[in-house]
Amino acid sequence: MTALVTGTWWMTHRRLTALLRNPAVLVMTLVQPMIWLFLFGELFKKVVELPGFGAQSYLDYIVPGVVIMNAVSLNSFAGMATMDEIERGTLNRFLVTPVRRSAIANAGVIEQALSTAFQSLVIILLGWAAGAHYPGGPAGLAVLVAMSVLIGIVLAALSNTLALLVRDRNTIIGLNVMLLLPLTFLSSAFMAKELMPSWIRHVAAGNPVSWALDAARAALADDPRWGTAAAHGAWLLVLTTATVGLAIYSFRSYQKSQ
Repeated sequence: MTALVTGTWWMTHRRLTALLRNPAVLVMTLVQPMIWLFLFGELFKKVVELPGFGAQSYLDYIVPGVVIMNAVSLNSFAGMATMDEIERGTLNRFLVTPVRRSAIANAGVIEQALSTAFQSLVIILLGWAAGAHYPGGPAGLAVLVAMSVLIGIVLAALSNTLALLVRDRNTIIGLNVMLLLPLTFLSSAFMAKELMPSWIRHVAAGNPVSWALDAARAALADDPRWGTAAAHGAWLLVLTTATVGLAIYSFRSYQKSQ
């Protein structure tokens, strides 16, 4: 256990040091969610007048959607960093050291979690500055950030698994681009489920992005529905654990193939 904690610490320190040397990456990747927040917030603000939408302000509704979708888009390409390490030979050098494979995976999870949490907080502050309200208070916002971190870890783990098994940049990019739009628009990110066609509503019910959004919005409500938030959060936590386990297994498979 001590070896795992120590290995995770040093591998995480290495990744965070590299990130802090190039902080512009975190800032530049905020451009897209800012476009979503301010453009979509203005473009679709009249949607709340539709009967059954269930929100008084579209900006209030869309902030959780932008936070979660930013986590999805930010982490979907985490495998590209793994590809860089494979091509430079860095990963192979780590895999022949005593450091545990789970420590390598844990370091990536922690880095992505911290990056996602930071950007989620920035988006929440931007939404507040634009006039968004958060009736659930700090507890509701904490759930929103936690859900963004969990869905981000799911996508990052899957992206890393793909990088280790396929080892082809074009495949990673193609699959991520192909999945991004369905994950976004077959969820409740930008439209209330009550106003969706029946088949989309059923698909959204099984979409992990919707689980994160349903948990966050339940916690941010005027009268927080903690049972709903806990139920959706639990499903997302189970999926997160499974995908991280898959990523750790993929490290072992990659090592055996060398």
